[in-house]
Amino acid sequence: MQLIRLFIRRLLFPIIIFGYLTVGMTIAAQPYALVIHGGSGNIDPQSVSEERKEAYLGKMAEALKVGEEMLKNGAASLDVVETVVKIMEDSPLFNAGKGAVFNIDGKNELDASIMCGATHNAGSVAGLSTIKNPVSAARKVMEESPHVMLTGKSADAFAYEHGLEMVDPGYFFDQIRWDQYREYVRNTFNRDRGQSIPADDDLKMGTVGAVALDLEGNIAAATSTGGMTGKYPGRVGDSPLIGAGNYASNLSCGVSATGHGEFFIRNMVAYDIAARVLYKGQTLEEAANEVINGKLKEQNANGGIIAIDKDGNVVMVFNTTAMFRGYINSSGEKGAWIFREE
Repeated sequence: MQLIRLFIRRLLFPIIIFGYLTVGMTIAAQPYALVIHGGSGNIDPQSVSEERKEAYLGKMAEALKVGEEMLKNGAASLDVVETVVKIMEDSPLFNAGKGAVFNIDGKNELDASIMCGATHNAGSVAGLSTIKNPVSAARKVMEESPHVMLTGKSADAFAYEHGLEMVDPGYFFDQIRWDQYREYVRNTFNRDRGQSIPADDDLKMGTVGAVALDLEGNIAAATSTGGMTGKYPGRVGDSPLIGAGNYASNLSCGVSATGHGEFFIRNMVAYDIAARVLYKGQTLEEAANEVINGKLKEQNANGGIIAIDKDGNVVMVFNTTAMFRGYINSSGEKGAWIFREE
């Protein structure tokens, strides 16, 4: 009996050790990645001061660093994208949360969405006015309700009932955004009087988003925005619409969009890219370029996307002069940029 036990130990020990090594190698081989955006637009580089540029780059670097530490330590992609988007929502630099633009009535209406690529569950909110972090409200809708989307006062009330931080609407006031709003109103008035004033495309832009791939191979995406300066009250853009401004699937990729929302809705941009990867076998870069620099450009639609596929490949594609963007991955690559030529 003792000889049999000795034989079994000698036979199984190498197999067990090999199994542990194989598992360890599998875990080590699984990539992680995070990509973020802070809006896109046709921005003249000369119009952005060095001080403001450094502020944008610094805030994106902060968000990426926090997300990287979370991913390294095994955090779920859903937690990562929510946390990173909240950092940008809390900054007045971006058109989301604290830095949201004003609608035609001079009020802030906030939209957000989040999606889990492992389950394809999703949540979104639109027209919020008293919840500090709309992306967290979107996640509550996904996890604590039978619905995908809630809007307006009902969405605010639902978020409050589920313990999210409320703020007075005045919290979202930002002087720069208010000045943009007043300029929009003046230009609209003068246009109505017959004066020829070019439209400011930048006032249509400005959204934050994040896509992450975690060590479990799960993808998640989140998008948050204040919408368009001077939008009609109740206007809903692409950011809270699953498939338009946001989408995630472990089968293909995760996508977060920024740009002229009406066109992103009509073209179902985020899902279109994911579908091309899944059904046509295109690379993520090929799919994104065909949609952003092909379909949208032909329609004179401005904007861009960030995305990560199931293998950890990151793309940041846009057809404007600028997109606030950055990424990190498990290979040690990282960076943040604003203008196309960077």
